[in-house]
Amino acid sequence: MTCACAFPSDNAPRMAMSSDITPGYSEAVRRAILGQQQRYAYPSTADTSGQPAPVLHRSFTVAHEPVSLQMHAWSDYVGRTLDVPLSRAQVAHGFRGAIDTYVLKDLVYLDARTDPLLQARTTVRISTDNVRDFCFHVAVEGVVETTTGPSRNQRASQFTPGILALDMGQPMRMVRPMRSHVLAFFLPRHVVESVISDPESLHGRIIGYDTPLARLLPRHLAILRHELPTMAPEDKECSLRTAAHLLMAAFGKQQRLGSRARAAARAAMQVQIKHYIQANLRRKELSPDVILGSFPLSRPTLYRMFEQEGGLFAYIRHCRLQEASDQLVRSPATPVAEVAYNLGFGSSSDFSRAFHRTYGIAPSEFRAQGLDWLHP
Repeated sequence: MTCACAFPSDNAPRMAMSSDITPGYSEAVRRAILGQQQRYAYPSTADTSGQPAPVLHRSFTVAHEPVSLQMHAWSDYVGRTLDVPLSRAQVAHGFRGAIDTYVLKDLVYLDARTDPLLQARTTVRISTDNVRDFCFHVAVEGVVETTTGPSRNQRASQFTPGILALDMGQPMRMVRPMRSHVLAFFLPRHVVESVISDPESLHGRIIGYDTPLARLLPRHLAILRHELPTMAPEDKECSLRTAAHLLMAAFGKQQRLGSRARAAARAAMQVQIKHYIQANLRRKELSPDVILGSFPLSRPTLYRMFEQEGGLFAYIRHCRLQEASDQLVRSPATPVAEVAYNLGFGSSSDFSRAFHRTYGIAPSEFRAQGLDWLHP
């Protein structure tokens, strides 16, 4: 998949953390906490295979720490940017927290699952670090209540699905009173400023999924949550950048959308349509009209999206043939005709001709060769 959108590079320095940490942590947690400076560092060279690593993935969990140290470990880990006070109950009864971090050169994406907690950025913290990114925060599960400003007089509640924007250069206090699942995109300040004229005014603002751009986000974020770990590297990068552009554009003035925002919207829509097609390959009535009934776009736009795929009909047929080739080998007892009918082909002969044109071999021969390869 080729992505039409990209951020400018950002070489802003990151804050290091003291090596003084609570004793008793596992070696994995200790290394993660001591490696604060490298956690978001993007390598300037290729990885060990000699290929570029466009997306770095790191996982962190306190599940394997002693109960009395779980909350301490979490507080130490996120302490690079946030103050996380510990309660007696959290120390006594333990804390469940896990976070997956995906790092690009100019974008950090977090997927976090935690027990109830309080976290804050105070004026003191802000005065002592150099973190000035913008954070776009999405509550997948749970309730999130955030107060902004030094007097805590501005309150933003994510009781219903929506996106919260935070300026890490301004104070905030976030309470999650129940088990929560949240996503967060951290973008460099200059990137947000290039899209939104008054980015400081975003701090504490929430938008719902009630605009054309914002309505693209739930499906795209769901794809990220479920499929990002198994995506090809180039698809990971494109999907993350697409989400970031959609988030910024949703907060900006829609009548002034730039080319990047439009490209992101098109990319997100195409990804969602492709997932819809994959999920409905067995529906014989799968057609442009069915797709148009599920997505808010015109027929010419839909057809233009798939021009590089040889057209929409060709793309649907190609997906069906790919699924058929997989089923032929995985389900050797299923007759070829049944595979064809299950995937929307009108007849066994139509399927065989299409399969032979694509793979240069009959379905039955493909099955035999596939089984020979699996079971030499």
